[in-house]
Amino acid sequence: GAEGSTLMSYFSKNQIQALKPKITFSTLRDLQCPVVQSNELQGKPDQSCSTEELFEWLGAVLSQVSLDNKSSSFLSTYCCPQPNTMVEKAFLCTITGFIIPEKIIQLLEQLCCYFGEPKLAHWLTLTVHGFADSPVSWRESEHGFHKGGENLYNFVIFRNLDYWLQMAVGTHDDCPP
Repeated sequence: GAEGSTLMSYFSKNQIQALKPKITFSTLRDLQCPVVQSNELQGKPDQSCSTEELFEWLGAVLSQVSLDNKSSSFLSTYCCPQPNTMVEKAFLCTITGFIIPEKIIQLLEQLCCYFGEPKLAHWLTLTVHGFADSPVSWRESEHGFHKGGENLYNFVIFRNLDYWLQMAVGTHDDCPP
């Protein structure tokens, strides 16, 4: 109706345009990956890593941190938690932009279909990281945008379709329900 044409003229006058999410693919070669078991959230010494260790490792991989634990001109080092295994090839797909919840659910469902055929992977992950200034809030609290703005969640999906859901919010935010 008339409201629609007014809205469209506003966007065109102010040179506002719709942008599609940016999608990038990369292959990570010879990647040390933590050994995790779906039923061992706390991990077991010499058998599997904990959820926290995996979450930290994922952050390092997504941030392209070197995992070789060699010091150089920086102050800290990081290495893959023990036990770990060397993976010859891992695939990383990054989608940057505004993605509606329905599309995230669709992505999650497609990832679950990955295990429909026999695969070598024992698990896969989907991480959703919100914009720092997104209007996310939990319960009655205001989102702590001016104090960090962290808001993300991560699904780790296992071959048997068990999953872990990990969530992180800023120190000044309430925890999700």
